[in-house]
Formats: sequence, structure tokens, C-alpha cells
Amino acid sequence: MTARPPFRADHVGSLLRPAVLREARRDHAAGKITAEQLRAVEDDAIRDVVKMQKAAGLESATDGEFRRSSWHMDFIYQLGGVSRSDERLHVKFHNLAGDLEFSPPGLQVDGKVRLDEPIFADHFEFLKAHTDPGITPKLTIPSPSMVYYRGGRAAVSETVYPELDEFFTDLSAAYAEQLRAMSALGCTYLQLDDTSLAYLNDPKQRELVARMGGDPDTMHLRNISTINAALAGKPDDLTVTTHLCRGNFRSSWVASGSYEFVAEALFGDLAVDGFFLEYDDERSGGFEPLRFVPKGKRVVLGLVTSKRPELEDPDALVRRIEEASRYVDIDQLCLSPQCGFSSTEEGNDLTASDQLRKLELIVSTAERVWGRS
Repeated sequence: MTARPPFRADHVGSLLRPAVLREARRDHAAGKITAEQLRAVEDDAIRDVVKMQKAAGLESATDGEFRRSSWHMDFIYQLGGVSRSDERLHVKFHNLAGDLEFSPPGLQVDGKVRLDEPIFADHFEFLKAHTDPGITPKLTIPSPSMVYYRGGRAAVSETVYPELDEFFTDLSAAYAEQLRAMSALGCTYLQLDDTSLAYLNDPKQRELVARMGGDPDTMHLRNISTINAALAGKPDDLTVTTHLCRGNFRSSWVASGSYEFVAEALFGDLAVDGFFLEYDDERSGGFEPLRFVPKGKRVVLGLVTSKRPELEDPDALVRRIEEASRYVDIDQLCLSPQCGFSSTEEGNDLTASDQLRKLELIVSTAERVWGRS
């Protein structure tokens, strides 16, 4: 439906892991199978999920993030100068039934940040090799913001980086090299997943940033400038989007709040080609912040929830797209789920059949609004 991504019907990236893959990961962790045996299971699962995306009618495909345990830490721990911390993060998630806590390992920056070798290069090469012509393989990685947001200054060695400016410079340079390397492997569609730029819309998250010693009024500006430095030399044929997420773990979320707090700088200054935005319920506020989106940028409206199995009313989706078009030209809009279906390997509370029906709904609704490609 469009010559370049993001496409009219698109999705964020992560997909529900099949039971055989979850079992293989448990067996590998327990020492029951080898890394080679686990990879063979991953390979089969990825081949199947690529076929599923094509069958749904999508023009792009990811590997579902099937080789990862989480959407971000598997990447971040492979950056030079970053290691796993003995401390655990404590993140409170919310859902309609109550609260639950997610306690992943933290990170520490104990050396100069650098890219020792391209990260997920083999993941992308396998995906590309098993994607049919006419389908664009898409790589998702965490944005540079995620290396700093949760740990803050305390996670960055003051011996290594007495001044944070040098840390951010090195971080941008590492990401710039990652983008160049992936482009050289034939990647034309890459997504930077970022929770910080969505979390900072929530007053409670800004209070947390202040307690950690950061400046909640300017952190989004720092994060935007860091990403822009990484994008400054990106190849012309590489489309880069970002996905803003308010938390996605077992059908639960962390933050709420309209995009208004970050909107002017986010849409006006961030040098990406498109924005995947959560808009599946009232937690995201209204479409008014989209008035800051300039010509030439695409907005992918995440109107279809990945957190619940109930299928949305297609007429309601069309009405919401029309409502968003009051603030940004409808030709700049696309449609997707509000987030991934499985940001961590546990996945959201849906079935594979629910997931497929939602992807098919996105495709059929996009065809209804914008026509067939």
C-alpha cells in the first residue's frame, strides 16, 4: 500500500512464542538440550511465523523476537562496556485485575560504550533469507534511551564517565555503527523501541526520574538528541521508525498519559521516518498531540490492542482513523497493534489464533481505508 515502510497495515515486532519454543528454551536453560538444538527449534518457529505474517496479508515480517527473552536486554547486554548487574530492577505493572511486579536483572555501564560486532546480525540474516519477495524484513532493537532510562546516573560508572556527555556521545556512535552494519547486510527497515518517551508523559514517571537524580523536564530532549546523533549518518535506503510503549508484560502496563508533554519535541525534532504510537485505550489520551507531526512523517496508529483477545469493531477503527486525520493528513497514517504481542517470552494473554485474527483485522481495515496496494 506504500512503497516504503511503515506500511498501511503493520505490526510492532514481537509475536507469541509457540509452546514448542517455550519448552525448548526451558530445556536449554536446564541443560537438557544444546544451544544447537535450541537454535534448530527457533529456526523452525521463525519459518512458521514468517509464513503466518504473509498469510495475514502483511507487507513486512519480523522473526517475532523468537531468539530473545526480552525485547531490550538481550540487545543491551551485547553492547561493549555494558554488563549485567547483580541488582534487580523492580517495575510495577498494572492490569484490570490488579498489579504485578516484574524484576529483571539490571545493567551497569562499567566500560566505554562501543559496538564490538553487529548485534542480531545473524538473526536478521536468517529472517531475510526466509522472507519471500515483496515482503520487507524488519529488525527491532531497543533505542539508545533504554541503556540509560531505568538505571540513570547510578548505573553509569563515574570512573569511566565522569561527565555524562561523553557517555551519550559514545552511545550514539555505537548505535550509528549498528545501523550502518545492518544496512550493509541488506536491512531496509529498522525500528527503535523506546519506553522512555512514552513513560515521561506520566507525572508518576517524571517523579521517579527526579528521585533518581535526573531532570524530568528535559530528559526527553536528551533522549531525542542522543537518538538523532545515532541517525545522523544513516544510509538513505534505511527506513527507521520508533515505537513508543507504556509497558507491555503479560497483558499489563506501567505508565499512562497523553503524548502532549513530549509531543512538540518528539514529532518536530526526532529524525525518524515514522512513529508507532499506542492508542488502544484512554491511557494514551486523545489525538490532539498529532498536530505537531510534520509533513513527510508517518504515524502508525496502534488502535488494536495486543493485550486482550477481544476483536475490535472494524467500524470503530475506521472512525478513530478519521478522528486522527483531523490533526494529521490521513495519507500519513497507518494502522497496527498498540504494542507487540510478546515483549517478553511469557507473552500476553491471547492465543495464536487471537493474534492472527487481530493482524488480519488490521490488514482488512487498512485496505478499507486506503485501498489495496
